[in-house]
Amino acid sequence: MAPSTSSQPESSQHGSSQSRSSQPGDPPGAQPDGFHPDLPDDSEAGSTLPLRARLHHIRADALDGDTAQSGGMRRFAAVSGQSVGSERIWMGQTHVAPATASSDHHHGASETAIHVVSGHPEFVFLDDTNGTPEEVRLRTSPGDYVFVPPYVPHREENPDADEEAVVVIARSTQEAIVVNLPHLYVHGREDGPDGPGH
Repeated sequence: MAPSTSSQPESSQHGSSQSRSSQPGDPPGAQPDGFHPDLPDDSEAGSTLPLRARLHHIRADALDGDTAQSGGMRRFAAVSGQSVGSERIWMGQTHVAPATASSDHHHGASETAIHVVSGHPEFVFLDDTNGTPEEVRLRTSPGDYVFVPPYVPHREENPDADEEAVVVIARSTQEAIVVNLPHLYVHGREDGPDGPGH
């Protein structure tokens, strides 16, 4: 005898105990987050899978503002060791208010990749290729990317008087590292606060 079939969504065949309830803003007919018939219900004692044994969905309204900050901007963690157990990557958002500049800072040993989501943020650093340190300003647009090597001092600015600038950041360290500085300097030169190489 052939097994019976059903046109009901798979989630209804396995009960509601394995999925979250629908949330405001979910598209019509969307499957609940995290549903999988073989995953245990996290509410059952002892059934929670280790962080690194599953995929993680970080909703836009669940970003964590309790992360390293610089003056003039707000950072929100999305993917971090604390939130999902990541070990070699950190991702989040930075918001720079209109007509605002961040403090001068660097990100320690982290490599940092930046994707511009909205606004026209500018990234400022010092370069002495011509023998004299001079300020370089990278003017960006939505869709652009910027790479910041480890220990390179820089700052973000938003010259727009009306529009907030938003970027997505990915770093090669587990958590956000932000070292705020009294001023910009050329990385590796003796005038840095920590001497050569910092």
